[in-house]
Amino acid sequence: MTAALARVVYTLAMTRAKRATGKTTAKTTARTRTATRKTVRTSTAAAPRAAGSPSRLIDKRIASLDDWRGRTLARVRAIIHKADPEAVETWKWRGVPVWEHDGIICTGETYKAAVKLTFAHGAALPDPARLFNASLGGGTRRAIDIHEGEAIDEKALKALVRAAVSLNVTRASRRSR
Repeated sequence: MTAALARVVYTLAMTRAKRATGKTTAKTTARTRTATRKTVRTSTAAAPRAAGSPSRLIDKRIASLDDWRGRTLARVRAIIHKADPEAVETWKWRGVPVWEHDGIICTGETYKAAVKLTFAHGAALPDPARLFNASLGGGTRRAIDIHEGEAIDEKALKALVRAAVSLNVTRASRRSR
């Protein structure tokens, strides 16, 4: 059992015990919701795709987009997993595919005119190929808008994903100290 899963199980057990004794607080309930949400994450590399799993939801999203956006999202997903086979797929904010490794790597939103990859800490990432072309004014995030017919620089995108993972791992190790 991983440390994160153990924390979730412990939090749920404590919340149930408090509810049984009538000593539930709003803070405890919020923590339980957070812990429950965290258990939904699955790794596409190791876990089968359950019906309600984030991977299955992303599959459904790709299938529902029966145009260039679905094909683009599927290609980007494959590139992300080639760059980081340990990336975990999650489903957040009422339907946004998210890839994580010790924190958010990027999100994959789909719009009418673009597939947008938003990197959570993109402003801190090197981008020698200048893939970032959206959300450039913010201090933290950066995004890549991919429009119909545009080529995806697979090598540069893999490098960007690897840099994001490296940054996340470094930040996670600092937090654990």
